Amino acid sequence: MLRFERVGLRYADGPVLAGFDLAVAPGELVVLLGPSGCGKTTLLRLAARLAAPSTGRVVNRFARTAVVFQEPRLLPWWSALDNVAFALAARGVAPAERRGRAAALLGRLGFSTADLRKRPAALSGGMQGRTAIARALVVEPDLVLMDEPFAALDVGLRRDLQDLVRGAVDRDGAAVLFVTHDVTEAVRMADRLVVLSRRPARVVHDVRTRPEASPAAIHRAAAALLDTPAVRAALLARHGEPGQPERPQIRPGRQPAPAAPSWPAR
Repeated sequence: MLRFERVGLRYADGPVLAGFDLAVAPGELVVLLGPSGCGKTTLLRLAARLAAPSTGRVVNRFARTAVVFQEPRLLPWWSALDNVAFALAARGVAPAERRGRAAALLGRLGFSTADLRKRPAALSGGMQGRTAIARALVVEPDLVLMDEPFAALDVGLRRDLQDLVRGAVDRDGAAVLFVTHDVTEAVRMADRLVVLSRRPARVVHDVRTRPEASPAAIHRAAAALLDTPAVRAALLARHGEPGQPERPQIRPGRQPAPAAPSWPAR
């Protein structure tokens, strides 16, 4: 279980969180939606213990937490294969096994044998993103924190990776806390949708749902979500500027477009 208990956090420009409460259970994919700058990434950093709250507490009872950042954050001197296998070394996995597991997962993500040997500078942005996601999932985490991980990917690849993440939940019982600005992506993936207000963030909408598959169902669910007054007000608000709209991403009428370190595999 991951719990935010009356969490407060203040930066120099003001409070980001004040008395914030949220819980994520095992086997649950929770999607966070909210205006830019409202504190979604901050919540992931707190959950990963990369930041500490000013008040309240964050309780993470999961044994293996993996993080997929907005940027791939790959080690430039290692190949794609070694960047992924790296995550298994600190867990005591033997070199041959960790390379085999890394190669198998990257193969599922469309990497050729030649691609496995490439360093990050030789990979496209999409392939770098897939490498970062593979690095997170290869350790079979029980909690995955994902910060807009598919934003730079094309529609088909986004859908494939959304399915991969859903599989980690449905098959392995992992919990996922997933940040996105794409409403259609949210309704395609989520077991639970949580919409946040502008800073200091508070939950304005928290609903259990079910992942949608067909384009028509996704569009209907996204439209219904945006028809909820509190949701629409939150998603159309800029941080600190309620009069300035920020258009939420929605892709009507089509399937929506739809990681954590450790040692070298030497």
